[in-house]
Amino acid sequence: MSSKLLKIPKVLMPVRLWVHPEGQVVGALFVKEQAEQDNTAEQPLDILNRASPFVVVRRQEPDELRFYNRASIIRVEYEDVTESMPAEDVTLLRCELQMMDGSVLDGEIREPLPVNFSRLFDYLNLQDNNFIKLHVDSVTVILVNKSYINYARTADRTAEQA
Repeated sequence: MSSKLLKIPKVLMPVRLWVHPEGQVVGALFVKEQAEQDNTAEQPLDILNRASPFVVVRRQEPDELRFYNRASIIRVEYEDVTESMPAEDVTLLRCELQMMDGSVLDGEIREPLPVNFSRLFDYLNLQDNNFIKLHVDSVTVILVNKSYINYARTADRTAEQA
């Protein structure tokens, strides 16, 4: 059997990672051209929220492959020009995240959430994923490791209803 038959077609997606304790890492993630669930391309969030402990990164400087423990990844930033305006059934949560390294991330979470679990508090406490997707502007996306969030608040700084 040819080893080419065993290869899964992937493309490099440019990203910037903040890794503890190394700092900023510029490189790329290997994403599948077609996700397992449907015919769309795999997303970086899919890779980071897998159960396996390590993620493969092609670094720019030095040019090498590294296997980073996803628990040490603080956040991953990339540009997504394919992101469109959210559908009507998507909940928009403007928020500010104070990270343990002192940085403050301001953006919007866009997720389809049930009405009875549509608060920022509810979303952050979902157990399914370690990383959340924060839209900073029309193209910039930051995937944030919830373990490194010191605190979160709604962007308008008003308290949510308990």
